[in-house]
Amino acid sequence: MGYHFIDEDGSFVLEEPDNSSYLYLPLVNPAGVMSSITPDGHGDNKLSQDEFLLPPVSACDLHGQAPSRNFWCYIRGYGPWSVYGQSAAQESRRYTDHAEPVSMTAGPFWQKIMRTCPETGLKAEVLSFCPVTDTKAELMKITLINEGDKPISLVPLTAILLFGRGADHIRDHRHVTSLLQRFRITEDGIVLTPSMTFDERGHQVNRESYGVFARQDANRHPDAAIPLVDDFIGEGGSLLWPQAVVHMKQNDLWKSAGDHAEGKEGIAALRFAEITLQPHKSTSFQIVMSYNDDGKEYLNRERMDEAFLQMKEYWSMQKSILFKTGDSNFDFWMQWVTMQPQLRRIYGCSFLPYHDYGRGGRGWRDLWQDCLALILNDPEQVRGDLLSFFAGVRIDGSNATIIGSRPGEFKADRNEIVRVWMDHGYWPYATIQLYLDASGDYDFLFEKNTYFSDSQLQRGELISKKQNLTPDHQLMTKNGKPYEGTVLEHLLVQQLTQFYDVGDHNHMRLRGADWNDALDMAADKGESVAFTAAYAANIGDMAKLLRHMKEHKKTDKVWLAEEILLLLEVKAKQYESSDEKQQILKEYCEKTGSGVSGKRKAYPVEKLASQLDWMSAWIQNHIRMTETVEDGEGSLWFNGYYDNHGDPVEKSQDGVRMMLTGQVFAILSGTATDEQVARIARAADRYLYDQKVGGYRLNTDFHETKMDLGRMFGFAYGNKENGAVFCHMAVMYAYALYERRFAKEGFKVMKSLYEQSADFDSSRIYPGIPEYFDPDGRGMYTYLTGAASWMVLTVMSQMYGVRGYKGNLQLLPQLLAEQFDRDGCASVTFHFAGRKLNVVYINRNHLEVGDYEVEEILLDKTKLSFDFKKPEIKRELIKDLSKDEIHKIRVILQ
Repeated sequence: MGYHFIDEDGSFVLEEPDNSSYLYLPLVNPAGVMSSITPDGHGDNKLSQDEFLLPPVSACDLHGQAPSRNFWCYIRGYGPWSVYGQSAAQESRRYTDHAEPVSMTAGPFWQKIMRTCPETGLKAEVLSFCPVTDTKAELMKITLINEGDKPISLVPLTAILLFGRGADHIRDHRHVTSLLQRFRITEDGIVLTPSMTFDERGHQVNRESYGVFARQDANRHPDAAIPLVDDFIGEGGSLLWPQAVVHMKQNDLWKSAGDHAEGKEGIAALRFAEITLQPHKSTSFQIVMSYNDDGKEYLNRERMDEAFLQMKEYWSMQKSILFKTGDSNFDFWMQWVTMQPQLRRIYGCSFLPYHDYGRGGRGWRDLWQDCLALILNDPEQVRGDLLSFFAGVRIDGSNATIIGSRPGEFKADRNEIVRVWMDHGYWPYATIQLYLDASGDYDFLFEKNTYFSDSQLQRGELISKKQNLTPDHQLMTKNGKPYEGTVLEHLLVQQLTQFYDVGDHNHMRLRGADWNDALDMAADKGESVAFTAAYAANIGDMAKLLRHMKEHKKTDKVWLAEEILLLLEVKAKQYESSDEKQQILKEYCEKTGSGVSGKRKAYPVEKLASQLDWMSAWIQNHIRMTETVEDGEGSLWFNGYYDNHGDPVEKSQDGVRMMLTGQVFAILSGTATDEQVARIARAADRYLYDQKVGGYRLNTDFHETKMDLGRMFGFAYGNKENGAVFCHMAVMYAYALYERRFAKEGFKVMKSLYEQSADFDSSRIYPGIPEYFDPDGRGMYTYLTGAASWMVLTVMSQMYGVRGYKGNLQLLPQLLAEQFDRDGCASVTFHFAGRKLNVVYINRNHLEVGDYEVEEILLDKTKLSFDFKKPEIKRELIKDLSKDEIHKIRVILQ
């Protein structure tokens, strides 16, 4: 069982896909169509939370309801037959020896289902995709083939449910909103235009229409239609055995072009005239599901075929990073992983069956982490986005958490809840550092943007009803003008305010949660030691960045809002007192709560860098001194959290409690020494590793519903944040290990995740990395996960060691011997400095990582000189290359 890849684009074939539950593929295009489709036609299609063409579905609906899309053939002498197998008769045979043969071929992002009716010899091919134009449509091509030796007479018809309203109405006023439905039958199909949009806060005239159109071969139109579900299924009928199909001779309910219907649930049942297929002949039907009559040009068979080829080419071009190792299946699998950040840009974290939360848009953390892989593709492409994101930062260091559809549009929170995620300030700097290294664009730090301002003050501690808010939620100066600060200032504000926002143990407060959203019940006394270590790395790296800018004569002073100086002119001895630090933060928040003066002060770069160095070093030393846990058998780990009683969460006595997150950031930040990293890896192998479910669990079983820390402990152990192999943090664990040159340990993490994902019999997912694996090893929450960006980043910058460093191209591979092919080669094709490059590592002697180093670099056959301790190619040299070809960089390892 399982799929196998069939071409260089990562297309694959899966036999009997209908024997696996919860499978679905995204169908999507740049125009904003967001669909999902299963092998049997389930799934939905929408533009937004308020515009669903097909009924909204969650994962549990995929196996429990009649299909959203169907196509019937009433075969003379046989009866009703569904091309998706979605008839009562076919369903009953699925579980016997008479099941119909079914196979699927799929690629990014299209699906073709092949099904045969053995009794008649009729074969159907169902192709589904979205055109990659500005057309808001999903296309479906049905090809019927007579593979038998006798003519087949049949009546073909579509049966596609029409929902035509927002997802809230799947339950809220479902019947009432159906009374608004207005259906119009046209020459090619059925158009639904509700009379109004139902919203008890204020109903509006509806201007959106939803349609399904169909045509046979070149120009044959449907000859009749039924727009209402009740009429189609009949009294006592169902969508799996509709009376309009079963009793095809009863024609009184079928309507013609120009007819209307209203006030009930809708379906696009479009019937074509009876046809006779001679042996080995075929016919095709083009179906368009669209908004506002879009896409009718694709009812032409040739246009639809052209659109399919254009779509395949478009998505192939989006895969701008291609890996080649000794394992071709891994290489193809990684192609799918590199596409996942693209899907997050379109879907956000909603709108796929498992992602049935939220109302669209991306969260703050998602915004920055999705850019990691995009930066590797083309830093210049995301520069404008990165700059616009800073308008979501508040002057108190917190931020809006939901990003709107327009550039610079932000909302305080998806659910209008006042809360602060304490890790949010970490991700912007980590992302910007990657951007600076990849681009060398240090001028970006001096670009300016506004600050976000709303009724939330003092990092969520205070809500002001008197705040004078601007329409764009901009922070104002005392004289009523929007205040703009540099990107560097925004980054400083985020790190500095967090430094002072500490709890009783002088670690940063957990507040609403950190990266683990499910640690949401320790807002009073909870602390995140894990992200305290993470911020220490940011603060120390900022000191290095400032000195680099000074060294390269970018600046010897920075201009900051005068209020920020309150956070800098602090004596080191005050760091020891959590009370004093909180008081400093409170004074700063009070001073900036109603706006800023607008005055800026110059601050010497070296003085600022020294201050940041002190802060970073103090944090790391404090964690080392207070938070190590040992089991007495050689293993060590760091306590990552304090709960709402102020007690440490992780321990070795009375049952080991260990969480992966604290180890990741202790390693990545440099807080853990090399000796401690080795001992942490031993502890993780002993207490967290479970090969059966994909590798390293997020935590051990605490055996309690820990109400003083977070909702995660209410989840069944081994699921989601409570002890699952949570791919995002697992990949970050691998990244951290590689960063500290523990390549073999890092590879073990990555290999476990890949093998579990690619083992279809266990994971039951298409190619790609999911959010997590459940206790049975099934991949959950596929496609829309930040793990994909971190997977691409880890493979590219750590395994292959191909990464930007201060604008130059660095080559520091950590590939294991088993990752090279028979000839000792491993390569990656990518863009850097606006040029397309192919880096080929040549390890002729099949040496193991740690036993080789870069001996020679050839760029298009020209031998380069380089520093053997830090092999890199200068950006200027790459910029001098032509743009019209792929340039080969051969790296000899000895």
